[in-house]
Amino acid sequence: MESRDQADVQVLSTERVGPEALARLRNSAADGGLPTVLMTGELGDAPLLTLVECHVVAILPKNSVTGDQLVDCIVAAAAGNGVMPRDVLGSLLRRIKVLQQEVLAPNGLSASGLEPREVDVLRLIAEGWGTEEIAKELAYSERTVKNVIFNMTSRLHLRNRAHAVAYALRAGVI
Repeated sequence: MESRDQADVQVLSTERVGPEALARLRNSAADGGLPTVLMTGELGDAPLLTLVECHVVAILPKNSVTGDQLVDCIVAAAAGNGVMPRDVLGSLLRRIKVLQQEVLAPNGLSASGLEPREVDVLRLIAEGWGTEEIAKELAYSERTVKNVIFNMTSRLHLRNRAHAVAYALRAGVI
């Protein structure tokens, strides 16, 4: 049997996703956060975004899951994929939409953490444009372009322009 240090995925089985199960998931996430397959008898009103923050990537109905389904979910989780019942996935997507509309958009942010003008600047940097060219294209001053880059790299703890472009590419915004 492998120890937790050697595991790629963890499985948590609980009758109900209540305070005790959430505490276990939070502790696990704080200790390194392996992808988690959650088997539960009752999901109830569990905070789905909290489950995602705790690295839950698969949710299975405890009372009807088969051994093959469990193995498939573990393999999927180890490969970086997720498995959710359709109703849970739909609920999660609705909650993400509300988060986007009520939290991020009013603050000029997207799910990537980038402002629209930061995305515009990064797109041009990725195309090889210099500061002066970007300023002319976006009708900004060169100082504004430099400030956009500085503020973004500072806020997101990025080292330089190349790191910022890589971040944007991984986030799927450029």
